[in-house]
Formats: sequence, C-alpha cells, structure tokens
Amino acid sequence: MSSGSTTKAFGWRIFGLGAIALGIVCLILGDFHPGQPVPKDFPARGVLAHVVAGFMLVTGVAIESPRMRAWGAAALTAYFAFVVVLLMNGRQWLAHYAEFLPYESLAIQLAITAGGLIVYANSARIDAALAARLTRIARLAFGACLLVFGTAHFVYVDLTAPLVPGWLPPTQEFWAYATGCAHIAAGIAILTGVQARLAAILLTIMFVSFTVFVHAPMLVATPSNHWVWNENAVNIALIGAAWVVADSLGDGFSFSRLRGSA
Repeated sequence: MSSGSTTKAFGWRIFGLGAIALGIVCLILGDFHPGQPVPKDFPARGVLAHVVAGFMLVTGVAIESPRMRAWGAAALTAYFAFVVVLLMNGRQWLAHYAEFLPYESLAIQLAITAGGLIVYANSARIDAALAARLTRIARLAFGACLLVFGTAHFVYVDLTAPLVPGWLPPTQEFWAYATGCAHIAAGIAILTGVQARLAAILLTIMFVSFTVFVHAPMLVATPSNHWVWNENAVNIALIGAAWVVADSLGDGFSFSRLRGSA
C-alpha cells in the first residue's frame, strides 16, 4: 500500500486514540465520564466504572491495530449505541426531556458511536453495499448531532462564551455564536451532501482548535479538575469521529485497504 493511501484515511488513528484517552482518564479518576450517567447508588458502581474504563482502553488499542480494528470498533460501537446512548442517556432524556442538556449529552455519545460505526463498516470484511449503508447511517446520525451541538452554543451561550480565550478578538460571545453557526452549517452540509467532505474537514480543524485554545489551556490551568480531563478526552474522540466522517466522504476509500499495513 502506498503512503498516499495512508494519508487519505488517518481518522481511525485519532478515533482509537480518543477511546484510549477516555479509558485512561476514567481509570485514573475511578469513575464514569459525565456522558455515562450511572446512578451514584448503582450496585458495585466503582468496580463497574473500572471495568468500563478498561474496556474503552482495550477497544481503543484494538482500533489502532490493523488486524483488530474491525473487532475493536464493533465492540466500542455496540457499547456506546446500546448501553451509553439507549440505556444511560435514554433514561436521562426520558426523565428530563423538557430540558436541552440531555439532548446535548446524548448527541455527544451518538457522535462517538457514529465514528465507531464508520470505522467498523470500512474495516470489516462485510458486503460493500452493507458497508455503504452503515456508513451513510452513521454520517446522517453525526450530521444530526452537529445540529444539536450548534443549538447548544445558542442555548448555553452564557456558559460557552467564557470558555473562549479572552484575548481572541472581537469578543468571546462572537466566537460562541460563530462556532455554533459552524456546527449547524457542517451538520446541514453532511446531511444534504452539499460540500459535505469540505464541511467535515473544516469541522475537524475546528474541533482541533478547541483542544488547542480551550481544553488544553484549561487542563494546564486546573490540572485537578476532573471535568476538564473528561472534556479533553471526549474532544479527542470527537476529533477522530469528525475525521473518519471526512475520510468516508473521500473517493470510495475503504479503511480495509490499511489491513496488514502500518
């Protein structure tokens, strides 16, 4: 396989790194990340949190392996789809459906699920038509999540704006609204297929900028803040998810071409 092909699809590497980051952070903190709302009084909660953290770490490592990528992605996707999205966040949504926060939390977990499904569909030895259908379903789900992310920037502008570096002109509020609009525009592009690949690439760059300008500086400033550690790990996973969406919108490229390489 040529080095050019490797360059054309690199998102699975970052996505696997995101799963590893989530696993490591949860192992160190000894708890579920906020997007996995397990009740505090759940039986053996601490043990279960470590098991889940180890699971995310192992599946992330598997995704980094050409031979195990499909299995790792399948396991991670199944866990997020059925346990995190449906059971954990579904329960929260039913209890607080009139509030917006459960929608945003569910969308974050669904976006990670979509990234995992694309990695699986384009790495597993399955029928090409089925792989294409799964990839399209994942892209549509990811695009819908972006609409929720963008709306959250408007609904929670008072919480979003302070996260923007104060030195960045013109104002923190401007960037809160601008990035909200960017999320919505990217979601519409991916859902409609109009300039979808360009939108996914620009979205990936924006997510990377969030790490550079927001999450990493917050981690340096408040290294004992558990929420900040979780936010950094989740953002890495979202970078990977956005990247694999962009890769999947390429010229018929399949991650399975990387099997046995790297």
